[in-house]
Amino acid sequence: MKFDAIIIGAGAAGLFCAMEAGRRGRKVLVLEHNAQVGRKIIISGGGRCNFTNREVRAENFVSKNPHFCKSALARYTSQDFIELVKKHRIEFYEKKLGQLFCRESSRQIVEMLLAECRQSGVEIRTSCAVKSVSKNDSFEIETSQGNFAAESLVVATGGLSFPKVGATDFGYRIARQFDLKIVETNPALVPLVAANSASSFKKLAGVSLDASVSFGKQSFRENILFTHRGLSGPAILQISNYWQKNKTVSIDLSPSADVSELLENNCENRQNLDNFLSRILPNRFAEIFTAEQFSNKPVNQFAKTEREQIASKLNDWQIEFSGTEGYDKAEVTLGGISTDELSSQTMETKRVKNLYFIGEVMDVTGWLGGYNFQWAWSSGFAAGQVV
Repeated sequence: MKFDAIIIGAGAAGLFCAMEAGRRGRKVLVLEHNAQVGRKIIISGGGRCNFTNREVRAENFVSKNPHFCKSALARYTSQDFIELVKKHRIEFYEKKLGQLFCRESSRQIVEMLLAECRQSGVEIRTSCAVKSVSKNDSFEIETSQGNFAAESLVVATGGLSFPKVGATDFGYRIARQFDLKIVETNPALVPLVAANSASSFKKLAGVSLDASVSFGKQSFRENILFTHRGLSGPAILQISNYWQKNKTVSIDLSPSADVSELLENNCENRQNLDNFLSRILPNRFAEIFTAEQFSNKPVNQFAKTEREQIASKLNDWQIEFSGTEGYDKAEVTLGGISTDELSSQTMETKRVKNLYFIGEVMDVTGWLGGYNFQWAWSSGFAAGQVV
């Protein structure tokens, strides 16, 4: 069967591209190896789908070429997607930092995309595994449901994160087949494993606190969460996009208080250190941190140098991580098809005519907070206008 465009992958980017191409009267086929479409959309945001962010800028993305995403983001904005959500009468709310979530269920976003695809005549085949791709005059696709051909091929197969919902390296295999450059991939937006996973991490597992986490020039202030093996929580997930092995991360465990000043102003205080610190830190953390790092005695018994050590440990904790919790726990994949290979206007490869890559499979990775979905919509829109 012959189509104008075949899209491999019925996730956020693939479905969005399909509906846009269909609106232009193109005959579009979407192939999905899972039994259902949009599986990553469904599980995202705790089942509520953080579908975009009110404030989207190029600085919210990590790529070898930080300017690549600007064109697509400008042409299809978060406000454009919000208007589509409103058109389908999906109720949503802002959680924090501009993050928008469905009030009811992430399935509403999938239903919206499917409704738009139906309206524009898109054919979708699920449980359809692609066996091979070849290019002569057109693209020939051999699948478990027969052979198909199309003038344009769009690869929207995502990254390696969440293998349990069917993530594979298929997109990278297609890129290699056509000799396209790939930026090394790594788990991103992922919990980090402490280099010295001492007993203190196990004891602190479950404790969450407001912190400012920094690596290089990047800094994020949100919650961190202690795990049995290291640290998680929004601020850690954010910094994982920038973290490099064998380099320390700086964590301010008390960003609202200068601990040095606090201790200096209360140097005559007779409270035990853990009780004193629980003014600014969770009780359990203050208790375990004090027992592990210092002797728990009254504040007035600490020498000035000891007070400075305590303050340094709390306002500038230097920690080394040995690695991440891997793709199973990663929300997205860092790296992917090099943007050097692609047009920033259309997402078409420069060397292979009518071959496009969109969404997470590319070397464009967003921060936590709806940015990766916005990249799916914007890159899908860019390709959908031309395929």
